[in-house]
Amino acid sequence: MDNTIGRPEAVAWIRGADGLRGRAAFYPSGIGSLVAVEVSGLPKNETGFFALHIHQGDSCTGTDFSDTGGHYDPGNKPHPRHAGDLPPLLSASGRAWMRVKTDRFTPDQVVGRTVVIHMDADDFHTQPSGNAGKKIGCGRIYSV
Repeated sequence: MDNTIGRPEAVAWIRGADGLRGRAAFYPSGIGSLVAVEVSGLPKNETGFFALHIHQGDSCTGTDFSDTGGHYDPGNKPHPRHAGDLPPLLSASGRAWMRVKTDRFTPDQVVGRTVVIHMDADDFHTQPSGNAGKKIGCGRIYSV
């Protein structure tokens, strides 16, 4: 990670089947967050895009990560306006890296929740979660 933006206030270590591994870091940024994600071991899919969301649940147990619950949505807004809706990851030979600034949450507001990677791209309109397919990676967000 680039050290010019300081230390993150929160971090999630993402794990999944078949060697999927990654890290999501949450940095304070004005009234929101800068989210930096780095992942390797993404499987092949039809488009190379993988949905990335913050979910309400606080655990990544089980092979299907079903305990992560729905998208983080304290404002009770429709998809894709949930606070936890993030841009997709784009795989390059199984690896993805992205940064995004959001005013939808601060790092402390997502501590204790989960970061989830889905097998497919988010279609940005199907309710309630964008028809993003099964959950293939998950990490609980911890305060640093």
